[in-house]
Amino acid sequence: MFSSLAIALCGGLLIGLAASLLLVVNGRIAGISGIIYGALWRRESKSILGWQVYFLAGLVLSGLLLAAPLKEWLAIEPVVLSAGGIALPTLLLAGLLVGIGSSLGNGCTSGHCICGIGRLSPRSIAASLVFMLVGIAAAVLLN
Repeated sequence: MFSSLAIALCGGLLIGLAASLLLVVNGRIAGISGIIYGALWRRESKSILGWQVYFLAGLVLSGLLLAAPLKEWLAIEPVVLSAGGIALPTLLLAGLLVGIGSSLGNGCTSGHCICGIGRLSPRSIAASLVFMLVGIAAAVLLN
């Protein structure tokens, strides 16, 4: 029904809008690694659940709730996650290394690429270039 380009543009606009609103309304950067860290270990107030928990729950629940109705409307199949024959220990190690890299880089691609570049942060621009170059190199070498 819709082209892949139109769907990608709409998705990008929604991501940018959500990141901008979080920054303008709450003064927070929408970096997922920082949000996960805050949800698991840091509490800014006396409340049991911080805003980060609600943010992450909204990400998961909105995907689950919209998958079935949008499948018909967009005429696309939801992506099914599969390990592609990769052993669980390898996946766990890969996840751990991504987490360590996000920590060493003071953020992940959502924080640096989406929010940091939009704010013209030199550190985020440099981090984003490194993310992309390493990703391209890994894809070329492993395929």
